[in-house]
Amino acid sequence: VPGHMPAFKRDGSNTAAEQALQMGMHHDGIHYYPLGGAGQGNRRGLLVQNHEYVDDGLLFPDGGETWSAEKVRKSQAAHGVSVIEVMQGDNGSWQMVRPSPFARRFTAYSPFAVGGPAAGHALMRTAADPAGRTVLGTINNCASGQTPWGTYLSGEENWANYFNGPAQPDAHQRRWGIRPTDYYRWHQHDERFDAGKHPNEPNRFGWVVEIDPMDPTSTPIKRTALGRMKHENAEVVVNADGHVVVYMGDDEKGEHIYKF
Repeated sequence: VPGHMPAFKRDGSNTAAEQALQMGMHHDGIHYYPLGGAGQGNRRGLLVQNHEYVDDGLLFPDGGETWSAEKVRKSQAAHGVSVIEVMQGDNGSWQMVRPSPFARRFTAYSPFAVGGPAAGHALMRTAADPAGRTVLGTINNCASGQTPWGTYLSGEENWANYFNGPAQPDAHQRRWGIRPTDYYRWHQHDERFDAGKHPNEPNRFGWVVEIDPMDPTSTPIKRTALGRMKHENAEVVVNADGHVVVYMGDDEKGEHIYKF
């Protein structure tokens, strides 16, 4: 339901379904998109912000003491990206607009299209997605970027922490830091995060995602041409010659800064 945002409960008792309609946790990148319109000027717009990780001690009444499918679903719903509408009142203060046709949540189980050279690649195919062209979710979203054409970029950073690896990870899995024991324990109630059973699922993360906040019906896209890494950011600039350049950092120790 666009704009329906259940009240936040400080005791952590919100359900997973409610969390999927609420702001996520731990913002790490934010951009403003003015809506304007007659008489509005720059007093109305959209805020797009990502949610990098969760704190179980704040998300659940008993923290991580117990574990369940509901908790996994709620943790997944607190990740991703939010789009909210805001407006400046006559007194100068800003308020969230509720309900809003622009309000959206992208979580760890929202559909994302795969764009670019990795779309359909054999390493992107899974039992649930044999075509390798639609990924459920975006996770550990770090920093952000705003494109000249009005979209939002967000990098999937430390995504390897979400996967439970096999007892003996192969060279590819070791290169990315997938271990036999994951940090978030999602695999216990969501099998696709068990890399031993679904070795290609981790390949579907580690990309820059592009979201169009102005079109509530649009499907976000994982832009694989921007490379796969532990994306720290995706900063966009327009050169004097008119070329659009994206600067990205890899958050892994000893890695690099990239220019696309």
